[in-house]
Amino acid sequence: MEPDSFGRYVLDGGDLVQLFSARCRQRGQVPFISFRLNDGHHKEWAPCKLGDKISSGAGQGLCKFYCEHPGYRIGPDWNDWMQRVQNWAIPEVRAYKFALIQELCENYDLEGFELDFMRNYSLFQVDKTTREQRCAIITAFVRQVRALLDRTARGGRRRWLCARVPCFQAVHDALGLDLAALSAAGLDMVNVSASYFTFQQSDFSALRKQAPQSAFYVELCHSIWNGPRVRVGYDGFLFRRATPAQMQTAAHLAYARGADGVSAFNFVYYREHGGAERGPFQEPPFEVFQHLGDRFWLTRQPQQYFLSSGWGNPFVKPNVLPRQLKAGQQTSFALDLAPPSGGWQRVGRVRIQSLMALNSQHFTVRINGVELAPIADVAERGGVFNPVLLGTPETMRAWSIPAHLLRDGVNQLDLTLRSGATADIAFLDLALA
Repeated sequence: MEPDSFGRYVLDGGDLVQLFSARCRQRGQVPFISFRLNDGHHKEWAPCKLGDKISSGAGQGLCKFYCEHPGYRIGPDWNDWMQRVQNWAIPEVRAYKFALIQELCENYDLEGFELDFMRNYSLFQVDKTTREQRCAIITAFVRQVRALLDRTARGGRRRWLCARVPCFQAVHDALGLDLAALSAAGLDMVNVSASYFTFQQSDFSALRKQAPQSAFYVELCHSIWNGPRVRVGYDGFLFRRATPAQMQTAAHLAYARGADGVSAFNFVYYREHGGAERGPFQEPPFEVFQHLGDRFWLTRQPQQYFLSSGWGNPFVKPNVLPRQLKAGQQTSFALDLAPPSGGWQRVGRVRIQSLMALNSQHFTVRINGVELAPIADVAERGGVFNPVLLGTPETMRAWSIPAHLLRDGVNQLDLTLRSGATADIAFLDLALA
């Protein structure tokens, strides 16, 4: 097995954390480390024997502690990401993770530390622990990390403690997350995430209310929809890139619902990764960062709300897509919308995209109980810059939305297939101004 460029750098004596910290200081930025409390990457290679041909990333995804303690895993299936990570109910697992965090805090000039509960979002055998037990374990660990940060702080500066947590409340139980208790234990910041997707519709408002004394951020990512697999191995699927307009709308909605800021995850993955067949690729739209912190600027921009398949977690799939409709069937979507400065002024558009051509299908669409008029315009809006997983005129339908029908808050959109063949709805968006 040959190491990749990162592994070779470390084997040659390089120190990635020191380099990162120094470069941040040089550029006037504050260095944070994000630490994955569990990570299933490359763990499927742990049972391999000497001489087996394995992935080049396996050596960086495995460690001696993991390989020597197979009984510390959550379950026996090496191919299941939820099972092959380690069980946080075992004290030795927590002690090992804390020792790694302690090494980082003692040896590097860090401004803050993020505990990432999302990669992988499996920490316990849920059927063998209670919610109270899980919350007690995680809250005690966060309190322990808070004390470590305080003890190792440099120059009298406070080291900030952040947690990257799921954007859906239903996932928190399995992870032992009690945001109110964690905030009381010293959590300064909460980074609300939909794994590696930009996802506009979530439980953010409810989560925000649980810990009003902590700062809350909404995470934006490179993908809004992962499509079919085109190659074996990691990152073998097509994905639909998040557009600047979609990210700006997500940020505007987040601020309207109480966010203190936004964050970015996997943003570099607009560039080629996982094979050229997933392309075309391009440079990330770094220009969005010029305005994502400017709440007033965001309130004056055209809006692009959307629903897609998004995060496939096992605990909850709100607004799940695709949805299959047969003739006579209706399905409904709840869409939280926040008006721009001065309110919505012009006619908007709702659009659906099917996995197959829509030939004989006839739909009725209602927003907040009012039927909408169909229109022919299904063109992309808002500076779309990548064709992957975009629809064609044959797979899309659209309707106009008078501005006065929209509400600040949850809007109900009802879609009915009146007649025609079965339709598989894979994507839905609203273009508003």
